[in-house]
Amino acid sequence: MHMQQLFLKLLIVVLVIPACLNGPPREQGRFRETELVEVTKLDPTIRLDIRYATADNLMHRQVYTQAMAFLQRPAAEALVRVNRWLHEEGYGLVIFDAYRPWSATKRIWDLANDADRKNNFVANPREGSKHNRGSAVDLSLFDLTTGSEVVMPSGFDDFSERVYPIYPGGTSESRRLRDLLRHVMETQNFEGSNEEWWHFNYRDWREYRLLNTPFEMIDQ
Repeated sequence: MHMQQLFLKLLIVVLVIPACLNGPPREQGRFRETELVEVTKLDPTIRLDIRYATADNLMHRQVYTQAMAFLQRPAAEALVRVNRWLHEEGYGLVIFDAYRPWSATKRIWDLANDADRKNNFVANPREGSKHNRGSAVDLSLFDLTTGSEVVMPSGFDDFSERVYPIYPGGTSESRRLRDLLRHVMETQNFEGSNEEWWHFNYRDWREYRLLNTPFEMIDQ
């Protein structure tokens, strides 16, 4: 009798605990082969300011063990073209976040408060994030002459109305730079977010599955 009760308890645990707690949601269909590449190895002039490798982020906690930026190869190569184009305008790219292992998405979700979850400020691990597919990037610009990051209408992870790509406030120069970034990214097949000026998805993001490969395990 004792063994039967133990079996039933174990069965309940298996059925009740969502599968996504143990890994990314299972996806049906055929996906392209993953080829994550380190962006700065393709173009060392692209800067990194990986916020989740520090405590300077929405969670105020370090989530990544290393400050690195990976993307699927087509997206990474497109980003290199964006950077070269911007150099002609006197600017360079600075990346805040790129590929994010699913486990990091879950950790961010667990650390977030109810308001952040309700307002979709953080991705739900039950659905996964485009960052988990290696086809999304968060970035801004820096001035090649001064080396300083440019001033946009809002900071990264601001989450006020200032983050919207159509926000009419701020200085005319900050809006010009925001619009320049979006224009150049879109010429190289990135799709800008309607909610965050810094977030872009590469056009083929649907062709890659959700991934949970730690940075340390990516073949470089």
